Amino acid sequence: MKFLALLSLVTAATAAPAALEARGATTCGSTSYSASQVTAASNAACNYVQSGTTAGGSTYPHQYRNYEGFYFNGLSGPFYEFPLRTSGVYNGGSPGADRVIITGNCDEAGQITHTGASGNGFVACSGTS
Repeated sequence: MKFLALLSLVTAATAAPAALEARGATTCGSTSYSASQVTAASNAACNYVQSGTTAGGSTYPHQYRNYEGFYFNGLSGPFYEFPLRTSGVYNGGSPGADRVIITGNCDEAGQITHTGASGNGFVACSGTS
């Protein structure tokens, strides 16, 4: 019985797309996000990017041009930004200040925020360079 449970876990883990890989918690300004909140936002962004749709009547996810020059773990774009929220996955309306960044292949690149940035720019959340 334990073997079957382990086998099903291994099968699920090896079949998971990049968007489902484990992600770490982050802090953007004074707002902390759990790993599961980051994962949920990244997965939603991935689903929208892959289907060519957006959340509610919003423009998210949309392409992020990385004018700030973040390294994003050496990943290459195109990059897409999607709101990161403490109260569930974004589905339209005000996006708030915080974002997850994914690639077009749904690799998570990092998290960024408008909090503490000048103008309409971004600064890195913890764990993003």
